Order: sequence, then C-alpha cells, then structure tokens
Amino acid sequence: MKIMYLFFLLIPSMQAQTIYDFNRNSNVSEWSIVDDVVMGGRSNGNFEINGDGHGEFSGYVTTENNGGFSSIRCQFEKISTTQDNKISLILKGDGKEYQLRIKDNVRSYYSYIITFKTSGEWQKITIPVKDLYPSFRGRTLDLPNYNSSSFEEISILIGNKKKETFRLILDKIELE
Repeated sequence: MKIMYLFFLLIPSMQAQTIYDFNRNSNVSEWSIVDDVVMGGRSNGNFEINGDGHGEFSGYVTTENNGGFSSIRCQFEKISTTQDNKISLILKGDGKEYQLRIKDNVRSYYSYIITFKTSGEWQKITIPVKDLYPSFRGRTLDLPNYNSSSFEEISILIGNKKKETFRLILDKIELE
C-alpha cells in the first residue's frame, strides 16, 4: 500500500488549473479593454458577461488613423508554469484569427504571443506555452520563446490588418 501511495505522489497532476471561468457571477471589471485608441486609432472593443453567462468580447477594428487592434486583458497573482504546460481556451469564435498573449511580468514591454483561428463553433484551443514567441507592437523580437516559470497577465487580441467586426465568446481558460 505504501508503494502505491508513493507511486501516485510521483505522477504529475493531470488536473487543469483554471485561470478564468466565465459565468454569470464573473466580475468583468477584472478584465480591461485596450484598443488602438491608445495610439490614435479608432477601433472599439466591448467585454461583458452575456445572457448565457459567457464572456463576450465584441466590437469592430478599423485601420483608420493608424489603428488596427482591440484587446482584452486580465492581470492576476503569478501562475506557475513549466515548459510542458499548455493553455486551453474553450470558446466560440466567428471564424477570425485572434492572438493569445501572456506576460511573465506585467512590467515587461513585450508579450509572448501566438495566433489561433476560430471555427465559428464551440471549440477547445490548446496552445503549448513553449510555442509562444516574444513580440512588441507587431514585431517579433530576437529573444527565446516563452521559458519562464510563471506568468501574471493574459490577453486576447484581434488585429488582422483590416476593417472588421468581431465576436468571441469565452467559456473557460485553463492551464494544463
């Protein structure tokens, strides 16, 4: 029996850690919107908990006045990671591409990012953290991919270099 107990202690936990679970009791004020208006653009994103209890990120992006993006972000206490971790997003998109972005330090000027495509149906997007690459203002940096032991900010951004409306419904974000 003692050997069996030690065996289970040595097996890594396969339990996912919830980063954010969107539901009717979620506090949307924990999320902030960052649009291109910070740089003179005219895009407009909105974020709310919809009638079904899911997070809904919607709005429009325009390239007018050097604009072109809308994003939502959430900062939290550090979440520990390893190179084997994956971030999973359970969502329903609109067939458009979005970026997942994380910061290992909220004061960093750059984020680690990856682009994912939505299908228009409910789906689970799973992204290995080691695949996230460093980027600043749309430029890939000459730094290694994500290799930190923690992160403290997560963002979702749309910026496809064209004028478009968007709608992304979020159910859950987890670390596996």
